[in-house]
Amino acid sequence: MPQVRHLPEAPTGRRPLAPGAGIDAHRHDTHQIVYACRGVLSVTTGAGTWVAPANRAIWIPAGTVHKHRAHGDTDLRLVGLTDNPLGLDRPAVLAVGPLLRELIIAYTADADPIGRSHPRSPSSPTGRRDSDPADHRGAFHGDGDERSGDHAAGTGHGAGEHGSREHGSREHGDHGDGGERERLWAVLLDQLRRAPEQPLHLPTAQDPRLVAVCAILHRDPADGRTLAQLAGQVGTSDRTLARLCRRELGMSFPQWRTQLRLHRALLLLADGVPVTTVAHRCGWASASAFIDVFRRAFGYTPGKAFTM
Repeated sequence: MPQVRHLPEAPTGRRPLAPGAGIDAHRHDTHQIVYACRGVLSVTTGAGTWVAPANRAIWIPAGTVHKHRAHGDTDLRLVGLTDNPLGLDRPAVLAVGPLLRELIIAYTADADPIGRSHPRSPSSPTGRRDSDPADHRGAFHGDGDERSGDHAAGTGHGAGEHGSREHGSREHGDHGDGGERERLWAVLLDQLRRAPEQPLHLPTAQDPRLVAVCAILHRDPADGRTLAQLAGQVGTSDRTLARLCRRELGMSFPQWRTQLRLHRALLLLADGVPVTTVAHRCGWASASAFIDVFRRAFGYTPGKAFTM
């Protein structure tokens, strides 16, 4: 990922993203939850890709170089955290129930869209204000020439670029809410701790032989050849590939292929492709077989994926 940008603090706020738009490779010194309450968001690091629809969020630990991509009209919500309530030092997909969804939306709703410059943002939960927009430089932009400051309208819990204060040391005087935002934050944090991790990671291979096989299936997820047939195409054995899958991907070849197909299906659905077409493009023999796998993975049918 070239031109990695650095943010001292992960921002909190919201950012609408058009289909296909993205946020370039960057890292921050604090943790972050990213959530799309509309659309589908993918987050890519050197270790792979995580995809989240509206009932999933993605945990990004401090220091992780990552980039975002929107699939469909996406309403992106960001929550920065100094503390690590999940105890995870790697990215992860988390289940988002109705309460956590509304908490994230409410917590980020009073912030101006990220990337819009303004003189001062409201106080954070710690009573600290963000620095002046001039202190931030272009961390967020799409794939074209669009660029804007990365100043967030709100900040996450804990320390920032200019030091920190103990949590709860001063309430949100700028909001006039008498500590309402503090209470909202406390409930949100409690719900994050309870959010179960979901197996929606598509890891990246390193060995050239496995990379070649993964590339074949990325080009055509519906390719139904066996591991032995694919191994013959790349000049190795199926036993070698199976061993590499376990070692590098942390799962079996069939499990990885199912993950790939589910990821691709989410992206196609976000683009408005009909369910039956998605099923065939992604390698399922029938729409009913696809719907069954999708429901078990996400908790709802593909037809409801973008009507929640």
